[in-house]
Amino acid sequence: MASLQDIRHRIKSVKSTKQITSAMNMVATSRLRHAKEAALANKPYAEKVVQVVQQIAATAGNDFSHPLLEKHEDGKKLILLVTSDKGLAGAYSANACKAAEALVEDKKNTPLVIVGRKGTSHFKNRGYDVVKSVIGVSERPTFDLAKKLADDLVERFKTGEIREVQMVYTKFISAINCEPQVLKLLPFEAEEGTEGPVTEYIYEPDAATVLGSLLPQYLYTTIYAALLQSAASELSSRMNAMSNATDNAEELISKLDLYYNKVRQAGITNEITEIVGGAEALK
Repeated sequence: MASLQDIRHRIKSVKSTKQITSAMNMVATSRLRHAKEAALANKPYAEKVVQVVQQIAATAGNDFSHPLLEKHEDGKKLILLVTSDKGLAGAYSANACKAAEALVEDKKNTPLVIVGRKGTSHFKNRGYDVVKSVIGVSERPTFDLAKKLADDLVERFKTGEIREVQMVYTKFISAINCEPQVLKLLPFEAEEGTEGPVTEYIYEPDAATVLGSLLPQYLYTTIYAALLQSAASELSSRMNAMSNATDNAEELISKLDLYYNKVRQAGITNEITEIVGGAEALK
């Protein structure tokens, strides 16, 4: 049986941990509000850009050619992965890494561009080909970061060494729900026509020229939207993880208090028994 001093130290330690997890929960909750607003504000714009680009691609015709539309028979598949820089966010980074691993065809011949310290360390420690990593921006992504990532991917794709670019990020659904998503970035492929009314646009000078100018912007917008979604997902996962940790700490403290009282009561009872036994022996 543990001594009263050991139990007191244990209770003090758990209370200290509870203070930390409670503070981290409040910080994540505060940051989540701003990240959620940014992700939701960007979502209609990103969806509209995709819609317009798909519409123009369907109008440009089959004769239109662009470096981002070229299909390379040879080359490697590149994966752009978005994870977190910090831990204590539940299974957020682990789920994203698992989704990325499912896309890997050959560990040595599948280059990875990773945003976040957790994803970088996960794949480097396992011998994967991490060709680029960006650290320190997972909670506060910027459009400049998305532009730099997109430009780097385009340059690699244009050389012909990369035949396909897949992006893995985490979609923010709600404060308690987020899911890893896989999106093909390159080569760009226009979706088949859908049923229903189609918006008609007037292009100047022509659809092909407009599409050529919009394709890089499409990449910038899509990657930036994914970074914002992932940032909100990371903070919501951390908020939930720290909330659960705080609740578990409170439950553990209650159990330790009860155990402490039982041990103390047993000690007092034992002392009383010894005193009574000693008094009886002296008679």
